[in-house]
Amino acid sequence: MKLGKHIIQALLFSCWFLFCSTSYATNLLVEAESFENKGGWIVDQQFMDQMGSPYLNAHGIGVPVKDASTTVTFPETGVYHVYVRTFNWTSPWQKGEGPGKFKLKIAGKMLPVILGEKGEEWEWQYAGNVQVRNKETAVVLHDLTGFNARCDAIYFTTEKGGTPPTDKDELASFRKELSNLPEDPSEIESFDFVVVGGGIAGMCAAATASRLGSKVALINDRPVLGGNNSSEIRVHLGGTIELEPNKGLGRMIREFGHSKNGNAQPAENYEDEKKSEFIANEENVTLFSNYRAIAVDMEDDKIASVIIKHIENGKEIRLKAPLFSDCTGDGTIGYLAGADYRMGRESRSEFGEGLAPEMADDMTMGSSVQWYSKDTGKSTRFSQFKYGITFNEDNCEKVTMGEWKWETGMNLDQINDFERIRDYGLLVIYSNWSFLKNELKDNGKYRNLSLDWVACIAGKRESRRLLGDYILKQDDIDKNVFHEDASFTTSWSIDLHFPDPVNSEKFPGAEFKAVTNHIQIYPYAVPYRCLYSRNIDNLFMAGRNISVTHVALGTVRVMRTTGMMGEVVGMAASLAKKYDTIPRGVYQQYLKELKELMQEGAGKKEGVPDNQRFNEQKFLEIPRALKD
Repeated sequence: MKLGKHIIQALLFSCWFLFCSTSYATNLLVEAESFENKGGWIVDQQFMDQMGSPYLNAHGIGVPVKDASTTVTFPETGVYHVYVRTFNWTSPWQKGEGPGKFKLKIAGKMLPVILGEKGEEWEWQYAGNVQVRNKETAVVLHDLTGFNARCDAIYFTTEKGGTPPTDKDELASFRKELSNLPEDPSEIESFDFVVVGGGIAGMCAAATASRLGSKVALINDRPVLGGNNSSEIRVHLGGTIELEPNKGLGRMIREFGHSKNGNAQPAENYEDEKKSEFIANEENVTLFSNYRAIAVDMEDDKIASVIIKHIENGKEIRLKAPLFSDCTGDGTIGYLAGADYRMGRESRSEFGEGLAPEMADDMTMGSSVQWYSKDTGKSTRFSQFKYGITFNEDNCEKVTMGEWKWETGMNLDQINDFERIRDYGLLVIYSNWSFLKNELKDNGKYRNLSLDWVACIAGKRESRRLLGDYILKQDDIDKNVFHEDASFTTSWSIDLHFPDPVNSEKFPGAEFKAVTNHIQIYPYAVPYRCLYSRNIDNLFMAGRNISVTHVALGTVRVMRTTGMMGEVVGMAASLAKKYDTIPRGVYQQYLKELKELMQEGAGKKEGVPDNQRFNEQKFLEIPRALKD
């Protein structure tokens, strides 16, 4: 969504320079993510649901990033005490000084305190005091290491010892109190269909509903579309499209899908611009880029509206619609609405799944922080990096890149522990590379190599799965169980990741690599009933958060398949609008018409390249149950 220049300036002013004055003290809060010039710092919003805010991250891969700067309007001149909310991110693995160090410069004066190197949690660190002589004053974040220093906010107060709160709820109230933004969103927009999540599933859901006549809002909390397929994460598309019984599904992906295969490849391989153009050309789609859904309003068992918040300027908008789709991956909208969901692995006996564990547990597939190096043609250096994990000649990874197998957090909570999961991914990459460059005896192979790219946004495989009227299970796939509401067809193997036994032996309880067994399947058409919530009446879902068991998720989670889910959801949403019904009503009364739409497809039939033949898998010629 594009805003006028003057509106943007007004919004940024109201967010950047937040203050309240009393007879006792003058206070001002500057949100780091709202800095005018972010330099080499990036906005990191992945964990704002847990910590309450996005933050700036100095992701320099061991090279200090360019300064971030902004001009702050102080309410009055005088002496201010300065507090910075930051985090010593390696503290879960090593107590003591951490690598994410930075300083603060105010009005050209560098404060002496090094920030980000101490503590064991997100906290307010005292940076010193400063004499402010001009109301218009420059504030600068100066990175010292390039190793992911992070700054959430800067608080100026004339009251000595006036530390802001640390509790999440109290801090949220504190931010609201100091904000010039309204308590409730002042802007309300109405749509036929609101899609939350701008990955492949969300893009296809929004575009399909748009082409069938619905006014659609698409919410994406990053500056680029595509989710795991974006240049920020770099996972290539997988799965087979245009399969029976609904061969029309999947053709749409050819309109924006990249044509080069491979994970962890140069950014241009993932063709972010094609995705942007694809959505921009949909006249009925309004894209809310850099907005995150933070709350929902309910009316009985229906979502009445969703509140979205801009990750940089803090502006909130309420979006109203009769229909919503959760394409967040984490099932965030469903969770906020009170939808039934599961997380972790079911027991073998619950659904009769031979691939399930004997006892249910909380284990999930992990998240990947991918990376690669490049040959510079000359000797390069990398700083010593030792913060809680030790590599040696026997346990180091003698590789020059890491893709999907570099996977962390399988035994942690992929939502509440996600910052720790991502950070551990960074920790092992930097630590291993440091050993290869600085300590490996025979390191000639690495002498001219430098880390060229390390992901900062982690690629997640599994978290919440929202429950629909039907839960897909292994038996459905093995026996090719027929359902009258057969929709998109899954073709990928049952691809379940678990800790690499060799890595577990070397790093017990601290694994960072995964393996998988590809259990081939006969292509299977998944019931439409897996694509809407069983207890939130107007909620669809598409992506890795649909109604499946942990085992079944192993085959439906690849992105061409999730794109086809999105198409089905977009078609069903158009029928729900047409007949003034809910997702379940489409199944009960208008299934025949949905089938016709699925067979026809919403993708263009002319002028689209046949560019999606890579990263497919061979599948069985007959269902597994018949084969065995």
